Amino acid sequence: MSRRLLPLRCATSAVVLALGVTLLSSATEPTVAPDVEPVAATASTKHTFRQLTINAQLRTGTSEGVRISSGSLRIKTPVGTRSHAGKRWQYARWTSAWSSPGHGFSELIPSWQAVTPAGTFVQVAARVQSSGGTSSWKTVGSWATNDKVFRRTSAGTQSDAIASAATDVVRARPGVTLRRYQLRVLMHREVGRTSTPALRSVQAVASRLGPVPATSKPLYGARTLQVPSYSQMVHRGRYPQYGGGGQAWCSPTSLAMILGYYGRLPSRSSYAWVAGSSPDRVVPHLARAVYDYGYRGAGNWAFNTAYAGRLAGNAFVTRLASLRDAERFVAAGIPLAASISFGSGQLAGAPIRSTAGHLVVISGFTRSGDVVVNDPAAPGNASVRRTYDRGQLERAWLTKSRGTVYVVNDAAHPLPSHRQAR
Repeated sequence: MSRRLLPLRCATSAVVLALGVTLLSSATEPTVAPDVEPVAATASTKHTFRQLTINAQLRTGTSEGVRISSGSLRIKTPVGTRSHAGKRWQYARWTSAWSSPGHGFSELIPSWQAVTPAGTFVQVAARVQSSGGTSSWKTVGSWATNDKVFRRTSAGTQSDAIASAATDVVRARPGVTLRRYQLRVLMHREVGRTSTPALRSVQAVASRLGPVPATSKPLYGARTLQVPSYSQMVHRGRYPQYGGGGQAWCSPTSLAMILGYYGRLPSRSSYAWVAGSSPDRVVPHLARAVYDYGYRGAGNWAFNTAYAGRLAGNAFVTRLASLRDAERFVAAGIPLAASISFGSGQLAGAPIRSTAGHLVVISGFTRSGDVVVNDPAAPGNASVRRTYDRGQLERAWLTKSRGTVYVVNDAAHPLPSHRQAR
């Protein structure tokens, strides 16, 4: 159903109230939040998220042919030319300073937001360091909004003695503990063009993984956000060049529900190419807009948030510690797309028996703490809204994806502060 930590076909800024999060971001004015105390830490699990968005933060990196202004990176003077995807491209380069989350980690998930005019794209890479050495650069995505000139793609498996990369996750090799990481962005434009991509943010969440904790206690009372309902299953068999709908489209369908909640769906003219007979025509368009031509699926986490950020204003991938953290986002009016997996009988009331990876939208909580979701695997739009047992949903979310979510918000819904009551 969803893209996850394995290559399945279906498959975040200002505050992430997860374990030991550092925030270096703001959609408008600069903000720097210190590390915040975890809501409920286990002995060994910790996630730290950091984001760079404003001029001062971006200038902590090394620029080669890049201009930094208005909170964006742009090409100023290309530093080289290269062949890629059958075309010749000029490029400029930006490399972040080394970042240490303050704890050892074994996984890193980068994401970004960028504007890419026709004939341009950005390529994002990461490298990690342990006490034993530094990995090679791992490409996590070559991204463009439009696929007519350049087809966005992940780079597939990349491995060395320190780390490996699988689609959009960088992982330590067995027995290796990672200490620091760097992010690198190559800004490309086709030779002969003068336009430039604009990178608006780059971020990553570093995770030290441990046992799944016991079911969390509810933080707030009942609240449910009015997230519209879309079913991925009504698209079964449609547009096979973008995954074929049905079980392959949980991620873009979840994204459609979140963007619809904010009133930030793409314009009708942008999906005029979708057949008029197609139900919910915006969903096939989103599947195409986030489609990863490398692994041939619409569930690449970073590709989904890169597209959503362009429309809503802010989006990223991160990990949360528990449903208590998710409650804070819902209390702030922000629904979350959560990556879950479960076996037969492990999620009562789900429209599918089991899944190795699936995306649902966390839309609210009941008074007792159970989770109100919009589950796109429902057979039709009318049955998308469901309520799942808190313990079952939390285990389905934390066991495999380790609390991975898409965070999407607009200016009217600022991210929650760690100062909120616990």
